[in-house]
Amino acid sequence: MTRPPHDILAAAGAWPLEQARALVKRLEKSGKASALFETGYGPSGLPHIGTFGEVARTSMVRHAFHDLTDGKIPTKLLVFSDDMDGMRKIPENVPDRAALEPYLQKPLTAVPNPFGGDYKSFGHHNNAMLRRFLDTFGFDYEFASATDYYKSGRFDAVLLRAAEKYDAIMQVMLPTLGAERQATYSPFLPISPTSGRVLYVPMKEVNAKAGTITFADDDGRDVTLPVTGGHVKLQWKPDFGMRWAALDVDFEMFGKDHQSNAPIYDRICEILGGKAPQHYVYELFLDEKGEKISKSKGNGLTIDEWLTYASPESLALYMYQRPREAKKLHFDVIPRAVDEYLQFLESYPRSDWKNRLGNPVWHIHAGDPPAPETIGAAGDNAPRAQITFGMLLNLVAVANTHDVDVLWGFIRRYAPGVSPDTHPRLAKLIGYAARYFEDFVRPEKQYRLADEVEAEALRALDAALASLENRDPPATAEEIQEKIYDVGRAVPRYQDLKAKGATPERPGVSLDWFNAIYQVLLGEPRGPRFGSFVALYGVANTRALIAKALSGALKREHEAFLASRLPKSA
Repeated sequence: MTRPPHDILAAAGAWPLEQARALVKRLEKSGKASALFETGYGPSGLPHIGTFGEVARTSMVRHAFHDLTDGKIPTKLLVFSDDMDGMRKIPENVPDRAALEPYLQKPLTAVPNPFGGDYKSFGHHNNAMLRRFLDTFGFDYEFASATDYYKSGRFDAVLLRAAEKYDAIMQVMLPTLGAERQATYSPFLPISPTSGRVLYVPMKEVNAKAGTITFADDDGRDVTLPVTGGHVKLQWKPDFGMRWAALDVDFEMFGKDHQSNAPIYDRICEILGGKAPQHYVYELFLDEKGEKISKSKGNGLTIDEWLTYASPESLALYMYQRPREAKKLHFDVIPRAVDEYLQFLESYPRSDWKNRLGNPVWHIHAGDPPAPETIGAAGDNAPRAQITFGMLLNLVAVANTHDVDVLWGFIRRYAPGVSPDTHPRLAKLIGYAARYFEDFVRPEKQYRLADEVEAEALRALDAALASLENRDPPATAEEIQEKIYDVGRAVPRYQDLKAKGATPERPGVSLDWFNAIYQVLLGEPRGPRFGSFVALYGVANTRALIAKALSGALKREHEAFLASRLPKSA
């Protein structure tokens, strides 16, 4: 792996590099000889993609920092799970929700695992689900459990300091609370010796010298507990600051919902003797309704759902792009993310270092992107190209099959010698496309009949393709595309005199011509570059598709498929 020149690294505008440069300056001022990156996870529900995104984005900043410092400053990424939090409500997406009701307000690592298996608690199960994916993706991280850190004494020194600085912490917290909450608030949350619940109760005494708190337990009796050894935890806002101080965290990013609290976290960290870390605030993800995704609701996508239909790299690209803009996180974003990743990967080797550092794949692959997989048709002297996810979705549709072997047959005819062994990324892409088409694309297709002008244009396209059908070597994608343009130019409806370079003798072609092709032949409002698609699907097959569309058979067959999905009346 070749590293980029340092002067280009120092000036590149990609957001991970901007954050890394600020972190370099922070360490230069402090004189600290290592950097700790941290991400947080609340295991109140199964991990969602937003959790993964936080780790992926932080890893991108960490890699940028590593290259900026020539690897001379050691770094560590700590993934911290707040699994000692009380279960305040039962998630909607767990089995037998009623069985968990007796465990409300108990630490998540004390709540039975509703999913079965070997994990001893709900918190342990959810932690394992997070680690499983992080390990699959190959993240370099250390996992930390709040339960383990509190109980093992890792936080004891700072918790004793919190007892000493109790009044100062209260002065930070009380102005942020309403009058009723102020009357009962305490930064310390004792774990009840009687019920095992995390208690939100006022303190009757905080003895800094003894390092203890006194409060009324669930049974009404006054109880005194040490603040050390896992007998208490901190409220979530003080907990943020305490953790930063205890671990000496240098960098942490969090969602916009934390932004207003960041000054509170910082101040408490400083009260407890720490230096607040560098922050990066990202926008929240939304579901298909525009609502914030939530672990407890289970809306939005899960990690496993994305990976059913697309690669981890496409997910990492989605996380990299525009982190400070709210983005919808639903199934319909997957195809574009896949194809954009392929486009970025293909352009990377042809770019200079300045553009490489602005290319997401440099950040996704920690500076060492894999070579793109390209194919070329037999006898094709044009630049080699990639088969896109969108193209495969349409191939699955018109081939009327999700049989992977049949789909490979089309590809081998287009590019002899291509196989799963020579193109393993393409092999996975075919499987993803077949599953995605069957679950999401096919039910939403809307074929329509051609009007008179469209029908005449499609018959002209059929005739133009007939002139290419028996070519040896086969017609290239560019030659086919030019025939499609020529047909459109001859139809007044599709002529575009405003197109660049257009003349009355040779007008441009409007998008209406291609929209008609997509809607009538593919049942889609948009589609791939049609010349490339025809080259892959085959000229003869495309002519048969045109005939089927003009006869109305395509529309009838799809209507029959939709009818078969309707529930049968009793």
